[in-house]
Amino acid sequence: MRIIKNLAQHKLVVLMVVVLLCVQAACDLALPNYTSDIVDTGIQQQGVQDVAAEQLTGRTHDLVAMMLPESEEQMFADAYAQNEDGTYSLTESGKRDRAALDDAMALPMTVTCYADQIAELDLDQVKTAYDQGMVGKDDIQAMLDRARGSMGDMADTLIAQQGLAAARAEYEQLGYDLDAMQMDYLAATGAKMLGLAALGMAIAVMVGFLASRTAAKVGRNLRERLFNQVVGFSDAEIQSFSAASLITRGTNDVQLVQMVTVMLLRMVLYAPILAIGGIIMIARTDLSMGWIIIAAVAAIAVIMGVLMKVAMPKFKIMQKLIDRVNLVSRELLTGLPVIRAFGREQHEEARFDDANTRLMKTQLFTNRVMTFMMPLMMLIMNLVSVGIIWFGGHAIDAGNLQTGDLIAFITYSMVIIMGFLMIGMLSIMLPRADVAAQRIDEVLECKPSIADPEPGKAKDALLGANGLPGARIAFENVSFRYSDGAECVLEDVNFTCEPGKTTAIIGSTGSGKSTVLKLAERFHDVTSGRITVDGVDVRDVSQHALRAQLGYVPQAAFLFSGTIASNVGYGVDDADEDRIRAAADVAQASDFIAERPEGLATPISQGGTNVSGGQRQRLAIARALATDARAYLFDDSFSALDYKTDAALRHELSSRLGGKTVVIVAQRISTVLNADQIVVLDDGRVVGAGTHEQLMESCQEYREIAMSQLSEEELKGGDAR
Repeated sequence: MRIIKNLAQHKLVVLMVVVLLCVQAACDLALPNYTSDIVDTGIQQQGVQDVAAEQLTGRTHDLVAMMLPESEEQMFADAYAQNEDGTYSLTESGKRDRAALDDAMALPMTVTCYADQIAELDLDQVKTAYDQGMVGKDDIQAMLDRARGSMGDMADTLIAQQGLAAARAEYEQLGYDLDAMQMDYLAATGAKMLGLAALGMAIAVMVGFLASRTAAKVGRNLRERLFNQVVGFSDAEIQSFSAASLITRGTNDVQLVQMVTVMLLRMVLYAPILAIGGIIMIARTDLSMGWIIIAAVAAIAVIMGVLMKVAMPKFKIMQKLIDRVNLVSRELLTGLPVIRAFGREQHEEARFDDANTRLMKTQLFTNRVMTFMMPLMMLIMNLVSVGIIWFGGHAIDAGNLQTGDLIAFITYSMVIIMGFLMIGMLSIMLPRADVAAQRIDEVLECKPSIADPEPGKAKDALLGANGLPGARIAFENVSFRYSDGAECVLEDVNFTCEPGKTTAIIGSTGSGKSTVLKLAERFHDVTSGRITVDGVDVRDVSQHALRAQLGYVPQAAFLFSGTIASNVGYGVDDADEDRIRAAADVAQASDFIAERPEGLATPISQGGTNVSGGQRQRLAIARALATDARAYLFDDSFSALDYKTDAALRHELSSRLGGKTVVIVAQRISTVLNADQIVVLDDGRVVGAGTHEQLMESCQEYREIAMSQLSEEELKGGDAR
C-alpha cells in the first residue's frame, strides 16, 4: 500500500511503536485475569491462592503424606518442616515447588477435608491400618481413584476448587484471620491492576505522541516533495493537473494521508496484536466456547465486505469532487470583479451549488452507509455477550467453569471483537487514503517536460564567456506546438537579439509573441530548431543558470504579498535599498512610491490587488531590472502605462541599461518605434524584420498595424506622447 511506503524513512519509530504496543497489549490483556482472580480467589476463596497451605496441622500433614504416590511423597516431605507445636510449615523448597505441590496435594487435601461426603471414609482408621502395614500405597491409590470417579466428568475442576476450599478450612482451623488474608490479597491484586493500568496509559500516551509526530513528519515531507516537484513543473504539467487539483493534492490529500498514518500506527498495528493476544488468553482460559468468537468475527467480516462493496466506488470519486469544488471556488474568488461587472452572481452561485451539492450527496451516501456499521457491530457484540453468558452459565452450573473465568472470557471476547472491529472500521478509511496517496504519487512521479541536462554535461560556464554585458539570443528555425495541439504556434522562426540593442516583437493577437519569450525562458521546449544564448543551446544549460541571464517581466504582472521593497528585490538575495531605488527609478515607479507614507515598506496584498494595473506593471518591471540579468524580456509589459510614462520608461531603459540586451513584446506601435530591430509575427511566422522605416516600406502587415494606431504625422515624428 502506498501509505505504508511513506513510513520507510521511519522504520526505527515504527519498530518502537510495535514494541510499545506489545507491552500495552500485555498490560490490557493481563487485567481480565486479575479480575478473574479477584472473583475466584479474592472473593470465593477469601484470598487463598494455593492448595499447598503455608501451614498444616499434624493430622492433615500425615494424611496427605499417606495418600500421595511414592513418586511425590519425597517432594512433600521436603516441602514441609515440623514445628515445636506439632504443626508443619512450608519450607523454601516447598515455595519453589508450590505449583507442583498444588497439583499433587489437591485430591489428598479434598479427601482429607470432605472424606465423609465423598467416599464415607474414616481416614483415621485408614491411617492406623496404613501405619500397621495392613493397608499399602496401592490400596490408598485405589481408594482415591474411587473418590475421583464419584465426582464424575467435572472431577478435575471440582478437585481444584475443593482443594482450595480445604486449604481455607485448614487456615481457619489453625486460627488464621481469613478476613485479613482476603483484604491483603484484594489490596495486592488491586495495586497490580492499578500499576498495569497506569503503565498502559503511559505507553498509550507515548505511542500517541510518536504516531502523531511521525504522521506530521510524513505530511511535512509529502508537502515539501510536492512543492519542490510542482515548482519544477512547466506550464504543460500545471495545465494537465490544473492548479485547483494541485492545491487539493497538497492540502486535503496530504492531510488525509497524515490522519490515516496516525491511525495506522496507533490502531491498525494495535488491533491485530490485541486480537491475537485475546485469542491466546482465551485458549488458556476455556476453548469450549471459542465457536462464538469465530461466528462473531465471520459476521463482522461479512458486514464489512458488504459495506465496502457499496461505499468504495463513492470513496474513489470523492477526491475528484473536492477538486471540482476547489476549482469553482478559486474561479469565483479570482474572477469576482468580472462576475459582478456582468451581473452573473446567480449563475456562479448555481455553479458552485451544483459542485457543492454533488460532493455533499456523495458524502451523505457514504456516511449513511457507515451509520449502519456501528449498530450492527453493537448488535453482534451484545449477542456474543448473551451467548457467552448463556453457555457459560451452564458450564458454571456443571462445575466446568468458574465465575471469574467466565468474566475473563467475556472480556477477552470483547477485546477480540473490538480488534477486528477497529480493523474493519479502518478498512473503510484506508482505501480512500490510498486514493489520496495515489493522487499524490501521480504528481511526484510526473517527470517535468523541462529538465536540466545531466550533471557534468551542463554548459553553464559558457554563458557570458564572451565578456559582453549583454546576452546574444538567437532563434534558429524554431517551431513549436503544444503537446495536445495539432498546429504549430510558431513555425520556422529566425532572428537574433544582439547585445546592447533593443529588439521589439509585434504582431496581431495570437501571432505567438508571448510564446517567443516563454521559449527563450525555457518555460517550454521548442518542437524543432533551437534557441541559443551566447551560442549555447538553452537545453544544454541548467534552468537556473539560463534564467539568471534573463530578467523576465510577464504579460500579467503578478506581485507577492509583502512590501514594495520585498517585491522589487524579489530576484536578488538581500537586495539593498540603493539597488531597489535605482530599479524603481528606471521603471518610473519612484513617484508613486514616494507618495506612500511607508515608502518602500508599503504593504502589497497577494497579487498586488491594492495597487493599480500601471503601478503593478512598473513594480514588475523594477523587479526584473533589480537583478543582474544580461538580457531583459518584456512581455507586453507597458500596456497599462500611459504614453508619457511609456516614453519615459523606454528612454531610461536605453540610457541606463548600457550594453544589456532588451527584448520587448508590444501591441502599441509607439512602444517599438525606436527599437534597433522590430520582428513582425503573423500567424506564428516571421513576416518582417528591420527598423521602423524599413518595415514601413517592406512589410505590409507592419504598415497596417502602424496605420491603424498612429497618424501619418506621428509615424514620421518617430514617437508618440
